[in-house]
Amino acid sequence: MEVLESGGCEVRLSDVDEVRQWMREKKTRKLIDKLTDEKTAVEKYVFDGAYLSYDLSSMVRGPMSLEREIVRQRKKDLWIAAKFTLLDTTLLLGGGCLAKIDVGFAGLGRTLFAAIESGRVKTIDWSNGTLALRHMAGAMGVPYLPTRALLGTDTFKRSGAKVVRDPFTNKKICIVPAVNPDVAIIHVNQADRHGNCRIFGASVAPLETAMASKRVIVSTEELIDPEEIRREPGRTTIPYFLVDAVVLAPFGAHPGTCPGLYTYDAANLDEFFSARDDAAMLKYIEKYVYGVQSHAEYLDLVGASRLMKLRDAEKIRQGYYL
Repeated sequence: MEVLESGGCEVRLSDVDEVRQWMREKKTRKLIDKLTDEKTAVEKYVFDGAYLSYDLSSMVRGPMSLEREIVRQRKKDLWIAAKFTLLDTTLLLGGGCLAKIDVGFAGLGRTLFAAIESGRVKTIDWSNGTLALRHMAGAMGVPYLPTRALLGTDTFKRSGAKVVRDPFTNKKICIVPAVNPDVAIIHVNQADRHGNCRIFGASVAPLETAMASKRVIVSTEELIDPEEIRREPGRTTIPYFLVDAVVLAPFGAHPGTCPGLYTYDAANLDEFFSARDDAAMLKYIEKYVYGVQSHAEYLDLVGASRLMKLRDAEKIRQGYYL
């Protein structure tokens, strides 16, 4: 295959055969109890220098309780796949966790932009679609997948993709390399203690991300009985044998929304986005991350009445009370 052009940035490559062997040796299909807490799951599966991926941003069903725990444990030098990311990237940056970002859509917050502009955090440009496609390639166990995306764009020049001559048609086609994250963190609506997960509503690529990743931590709004999974297996989004840890985390996407359950916490988001420099961001983190020991303590800090108002507001938005 003739390579015609190459993007100019670093790329995280996967040895698909090594990954397949790792999955065979390390993953189990036994129905074992995987229920644990955020602290234990992050200590066990997220390590300094890991490549970290997640499905959705902090604004919609993002794994915020797990991300706060990653910051709380002061994990370092993470390379993240930001398929679609907003305040979560800025939070990880504020906690000193980030080294590199594969960017599909990069967050909000002046501190993040300043870090990118100064080179303190390295970014590699992709699109949301091509980052999802890279995870699909990782899930399929192939080294790359072809796409028309990125062709003729400046994004291609700042990516790790390549343009090749298609051996079948002799035309140009872009190929994007597979990625197999060291760990994925995914927030779901429901899960049983074995790791069978249900997701309702908007998603990017939760199943592909879980399939591609060596380790998978899920946080869930609700823990359901395995018998419910058996009664309606077609509602399962992520099967148990892909999951390594299950964490019960009601309001786990706060201050973002989990559609159908609770809406955004506008006051908390205003507090977050008012942080215009590193010192102000650290003040927010000191209050909401370092100042509590767990997600349960975080919810106590936010307050039950405020959380119930977010739940009621979402019910009104959904028309439950009409």
